[in-house]
Amino acid sequence: MVLETLHSERFRDAAPAQVYATLLDEGTYLCSERTMYRLLGAADEVRERRDLARHPMYSRPELLAERPNEVWSWDITKLRGPAKWTYFYLYVVLDIYSRYVVGWMVAHRESAELARRLIADSAAKQAITLGQLTIHADRGSSMRSKPVAMLLSDLGITKSHSRPHVSNDNPYSESQFKTMKYRPEFPERFLTIEEARAFGQEFFHWYNTEHRHTGIGLCTPATVHAGQAAAVHAARAVVLSTAYAVHPERFVRQAPVPPPLPAPAWINQPVPATSDEVTH
Repeated sequence: MVLETLHSERFRDAAPAQVYATLLDEGTYLCSERTMYRLLGAADEVRERRDLARHPMYSRPELLAERPNEVWSWDITKLRGPAKWTYFYLYVVLDIYSRYVVGWMVAHRESAELARRLIADSAAKQAITLGQLTIHADRGSSMRSKPVAMLLSDLGITKSHSRPHVSNDNPYSESQFKTMKYRPEFPERFLTIEEARAFGQEFFHWYNTEHRHTGIGLCTPATVHAGQAAAVHAARAVVLSTAYAVHPERFVRQAPVPPPLPAPAWINQPVPATSDEVTH
């Protein structure tokens, strides 16, 4: 009788405590909660009885960019509007190797069609060819939308997505937004969308052409994106060598060298296998 009740359609996914309390509220006492557990245990049926959400397993994205226009990252951030709970939406597409912003826009809303248009325009300006590029984004609705997916397929661009709730899977876009919002001229609110777009014009010009980025050897993103980092590195070495020759006493330990050339950029660089893993 007790097991039949626990197996019934009404209670088959309910914990014994829930069954016990429900029946008591209805004026029925079958047995104690402990007895229910004992009978379920004897039948090897002690388990999580609730319906649980089944989430798919998401793989860890591992992307490598060794040159410009190999891996892009894109994201959308909110900009506060003129009143509380009002926002403008800033879309940014960023090359992870050069840190160069290849495309951006400010809109009144988050829209898959607007995202599709921005990515298409950016790919055209950069003359992206079939199979050349991977675009990485988080799992927002615009990022996973059909219009964007169909565009990437048509252009021969590989799509990549972050795992849910893992901010480290999209570090380059997060860092770029942080740089923007920590600028002293970044306002608390934008009164109009025109004001937000004007800010973007000024900021992204500075970011691409004047900002010496620590992650790319203190070069500007535009320099690296144009393939000029080696020339800048060599010119800096000449300046430092001349300074050392004139005043070696100013350099106590060794002759100065310029910051290193930009290194390959990873999203989640693979962890090297240990010797035990290799041998076994």
